[in-house]
Amino acid sequence: MSTFIIATEPVLLIARHTSTWLVEERLVGRAPKSLAGDPANPARVYCGTAGSGLWRSDDAGRTWNPVGAGITYPEITAVAVHPVERSVVYAGTEPSAVFRSENGGETWRELPGLRALPSSRSWFFPPRPETHHVRWIEADPAVAGRVFVAIEAGAFVRTLDGGATWLDRVPEGPIDTHTAATHTMARDRIYSAAGDGYFESDDAGESWSRRVEGLRHFYLVGVGVDPGDPDAVVVSAASGPFVAYSPRRAEAYVYRKTARRPFQPAMEGLPDGRGTVASRFAAEQGERGVLYAANNHGIFRTADAGQRWKALEIPWAPGAFADGVEALACLPE
Repeated sequence: MSTFIIATEPVLLIARHTSTWLVEERLVGRAPKSLAGDPANPARVYCGTAGSGLWRSDDAGRTWNPVGAGITYPEITAVAVHPVERSVVYAGTEPSAVFRSENGGETWRELPGLRALPSSRSWFFPPRPETHHVRWIEADPAVAGRVFVAIEAGAFVRTLDGGATWLDRVPEGPIDTHTAATHTMARDRIYSAAGDGYFESDDAGESWSRRVEGLRHFYLVGVGVDPGDPDAVVVSAASGPFVAYSPRRAEAYVYRKTARRPFQPAMEGLPDGRGTVASRFAAEQGERGVLYAANNHGIFRTADAGQRWKALEIPWAPGAFADGVEALACLPE
């Protein structure tokens, strides 16, 4: 059974299964924000925080150490490990900047071309329009140097050479991507769950199509793709940001689509949408159909790419998700 790491606003929750489930709390008071595992090292995981910089664990979350010498800003809003380039890690910040490490996070340098893009003059985060941040970094699983970066809000941009140069947003692309995904079986495909809908690109971001047929809620937060079928996609969706994130007023739903069918509700086994925040997804790599969803009711597992879900019986502390869920990572056994 995998180890699960959930970032919540006050603490990092780590659930491990031996003979029973055990839950640990780490980085208490550090405001965990973003997570990324290392495909080449199953025990290594990174956690970005809102104000305390970047942290790394080399023992599946048991202990954590600060890393990030050279990252200028303490708010780490996104982190990604490149699956192709060993030890190459990217971190995104608020204000919007991307940093690159070539030694597993020990030292970093900024990739300044990002902030020189023409669209940067129009980037802004609506709740705090004086600023903006990197919401998501997606490192291409098939091509070295190719990395996709979502700015909240204003752009989905790309680099093809590890950040030496950058390509700006394209006119039909998503503006407010919250989560992006790629797939080893669909080279050049990108999936985007955005505040302005669901988007896919089949040419590595050169062009995009907005695919919302079947959706009744168009503010998308999470996206997950079946590890064994790049056409089976699940998303979490709400009517807007005010009901997507806060458990006190939450109402969010999960949908799924396949190659033959547009989006349909995929709530079997999940809690009712009323009172549920938008789920964050993670995949069980190498396991066809297996995905996990984390929301304010816990972690749920599907073995058929979202057709049916089942709660994992993990003994969370009362109020563990009172502030919602920021991110989910699934570490292999």
